[in-house]
Amino acid sequence: MTLSSLGTWLIFLSFGMKCAFPLLHNWLQDSYPAATITGTVILSAFTTKLAVYALARGFAGTELLIYIGAVMTLFPIFFAEIENDLRRVLAYSLNNQLGFMVVGIGVGTEMAINGTASHAFAHILYKALLFMSVGAVMLRTGTSKASELGGLCRTMPRTAIFCLVGAASISAFPLFSGFVTKSLIMDETANQHYPIIWAILVFASAGVLSHSGIKIPYFTFFGHDSGLRPKEAPIHMQIAMGFTAFLCIFIGIYPDPLYALLPYDVVYKPYTTSHVIGQLQLLCFALLAFVVLMRTGIHPPEIRAVNLDVDWIYRRLIPTLYNIIHAKVVNAILLLEVVANTLVQVVIKSLYRLHGPETGVSRMRGVGAMVMWVAILLGIALTASYF
Repeated sequence: MTLSSLGTWLIFLSFGMKCAFPLLHNWLQDSYPAATITGTVILSAFTTKLAVYALARGFAGTELLIYIGAVMTLFPIFFAEIENDLRRVLAYSLNNQLGFMVVGIGVGTEMAINGTASHAFAHILYKALLFMSVGAVMLRTGTSKASELGGLCRTMPRTAIFCLVGAASISAFPLFSGFVTKSLIMDETANQHYPIIWAILVFASAGVLSHSGIKIPYFTFFGHDSGLRPKEAPIHMQIAMGFTAFLCIFIGIYPDPLYALLPYDVVYKPYTTSHVIGQLQLLCFALLAFVVLMRTGIHPPEIRAVNLDVDWIYRRLIPTLYNIIHAKVVNAILLLEVVANTLVQVVIKSLYRLHGPETGVSRMRGVGAMVMWVAILLGIALTASYF
């Protein structure tokens, strides 16, 4: 489907809103952290993935999606780094991962579509695992704020391990699911001669390691000791997290069953020497950067705060500007009414003085005066006709 008519543009924007395009994404950050623990996992599995599927079926190969997806991979990094609520961090991380899928749809080749489909499947698993691990912590402690957590690995060790598996998967560590799916999109982006987009995706890959691969487990289970000593997650939660963690590792080690389910035949080997070494270098430098930022105090501290997103523009700024402008316009209209009424009264009084029955040229005059004026006018007319 091409963007050649108003109808296709409206369909495209509706899918884009569902996929949390930039400036249309705030429903995701508002809804996911506000849902129940189970509801958040279900939302992460179905809502935006439906939009990815719809875009892949209807707009594959639309080049505009490449640039939209690149922006989607970048902007959530900075919001996630300063966010204190870990479920909102994961929501911003979801924006980031959707960007990779949207880029794959925009590239539109068979390999890119395979990468999008496989990455969407892997994302359902590892993002659900991360939401479940944070949800288990929230169940036991009553909070998901990073500033109030820390040191929970002492009493919730299995939840910490499951969280680390999800973190490694979303960060695309070798032997984990994200490594064998995200690379399909990135390699095909490079093969189709989009070097700048490829560089953006590389930067975004390092960014997701920082805010989801490190920040979530570090501030929840390690880092400073919050003094909390909650019990381990309930057994049913551990079973769900354990099964999902197993799938993340299994797909990462043996991706062929997943590749067999993709729309097109896959001729791709993720575990090449250059690919593994290159990814490990990227991850190691990202880890080093995190350590340096933490040691130097440059990394944003985890504090209770409200972070402004672009929804502030239409929720606060535009209504405030509207009220100010509306008040100014109303005052201006009232002032114009006063001025207009004053001018009308002045004109009426002036006309009355000039043409009223008692004053001006229209006042009552005597017969002799009227005869004199008639004689004068008659003289003027005769003189004019004579000359």
